Amino acid sequence: MSRTARHERQAGDKRADRVRRAAAKSGAGGTKLLAENRRARHHYTLEDDFEAGLVLEGWEVKAIRAGRAQLAESHVVVRRGELFLLNCHVSPLASSSTHVEPRPTRSRKLLLHATQIRRLIGKAREAGMTLVPLNLHLSRGKVKLQTALARGKKRRDKREAIKRREWEREKGRILRGRKT
Repeated sequence: MSRTARHERQAGDKRADRVRRAAAKSGAGGTKLLAENRRARHHYTLEDDFEAGLVLEGWEVKAIRAGRAQLAESHVVVRRGELFLLNCHVSPLASSSTHVEPRPTRSRKLLLHATQIRRLIGKAREAGMTLVPLNLHLSRGKVKLQTALARGKKRRDKREAIKRREWEREKGRILRGRKT
C-alpha cells in the first residue's frame, strides 16, 4: 500500500471516529440536552408541550453548545402575533465573540408554524395559562427550545406534589426492604 493511500485511509478513520463520538455524545434519538429549566415542573402544571426553533447569532450557538445557557428566569411572551424568549441568559465565549458586542439576555424569536402560533396564543390567553420554556436541546444539529403551555401551581399544590414524591420514595424503600 502506498504512503498516500495509507494517509487517506487514516484521515477517513479519523473522520469516522469524530462522527461516532458526536453521535455517542448526542444521546438517544439524536438529541442532546444543553440547558434545562428545572423549576418549571415545580412551579407549573404542564398541559401541552411543543418544540420551537430559535433565531440565534453565531456566537450564541457556540456558547449554547458549550453549555453556557441558563433558562432559570426566562419566559415566553407574545408580541404582535409572534413568540419571543425573554431573559434567557447566554454567556458569551471569550474566543468566539471578539468581533461582536454580545448581549447575553436579548430577546430571541421563536420559530413555529403560523397555525401553531395562533393555537398557542389562543390557549395562552385563557385565565392562568402561560408559556414556559423547559429546555434547550440539539435536534439534528439545530438548537431547539422545548416550551410548554402551563398553569401556575398554588402553594398547596406544590406541597401535595412534594408529599406524593416523598411517599413514592418511601414506598420504594419499603418494597425493597430498606426501612428508615
